[in-house]
Amino acid sequence: MYESLAKILGLATLLSCVGAEPASENVSSDPLPTTGSIERLDPRLDAIVPADAVIEVLSEGHEWVEGPVWVPELQSILYSDIPNNAVYRWSEGEGASLWLQPAGYTGEAPREGESGSNGLALDAEGRLVLAQHGDRRIARMNAPWDAPEPNFETLAGEYEGQRFNSPNDVATRSNGDLYFTDPPYGLEGGNEPKELDFQGVYRLAADGSVTLLIDDLSRPNGIAFSPDQSILYVANSDPANQPVVMAYDVEPDGGLSNGRVFFDSWGDGMAVDQQGNVYLTGPGGGVLIINADGEHLGSIMAPPRTSNATFGEDGSTLFITANTRLVRIRLNVKGVGF
Repeated sequence: MYESLAKILGLATLLSCVGAEPASENVSSDPLPTTGSIERLDPRLDAIVPADAVIEVLSEGHEWVEGPVWVPELQSILYSDIPNNAVYRWSEGEGASLWLQPAGYTGEAPREGESGSNGLALDAEGRLVLAQHGDRRIARMNAPWDAPEPNFETLAGEYEGQRFNSPNDVATRSNGDLYFTDPPYGLEGGNEPKELDFQGVYRLAADGSVTLLIDDLSRPNGIAFSPDQSILYVANSDPANQPVVMAYDVEPDGGLSNGRVFFDSWGDGMAVDQQGNVYLTGPGGGVLIINADGEHLGSIMAPPRTSNATFGEDGSTLFITANTRLVRIRLNVKGVGF
């Protein structure tokens, strides 16, 4: 989900790609710093976002963060810092620290482009799955939670003999299938061949087979299921060409049908709560809260830009990766799976 726009915005490189120092830690009992604001467009938002809700800054000093996932075994949030080819861990009372490096590119030769992991997810057995930009694959970490190391198993690295562009985001279905997007954002500019002439959305079945589901989106990015997994949402991160969030019916065999526009806006990452509300990052520098009918109820504004979000802790905390920072907000609703 990382785009070259991040560099256009003039983000300073605060961590080196090799031997990165941990981001700043918040281990004090003092109140956390806050940022941003809540934009309330519809009274129905009050049932979702408390009147006194604040956006707390948990960690800062990264270069561009993405792909958060809550890990119950660690009672922590993991998130990618893509340019630094690293995954960080944040937990209450311990703050943020470097957890895994390398995370997305394991080659020895230096490369341009965005090398790190992007979307992180847990598979049906609770193991860490990474969308790896640099290695151009969906991989699983084969190491214990308390002793992480870059020991990765390739789950999917190609389609019909052609390497993926740069897998971006992953959604897990309860039957073990993984659905993922494959835009070109992680490719080395001019030095790395693009082998597929489209940007796809795929299903990686539990048996290891890969099926192309969508090939007509210009920049498929964030991906998430509705609470009952009957609908798959895909955000297209192309403001100039296809600024849409699409919805597809999920068929019994895992295929998709009845593609339609769910919301008229480009988007980056997404999260979904138990009521079916969609939390869309990217537009306007915030997180748009859109109900299951496609109505925009309001926004969590965490400028200058947000990239992804996920629920964690007891399920009512929304963690947001926002540019160089990790932030959170506590809501009145819980995310799917809690």
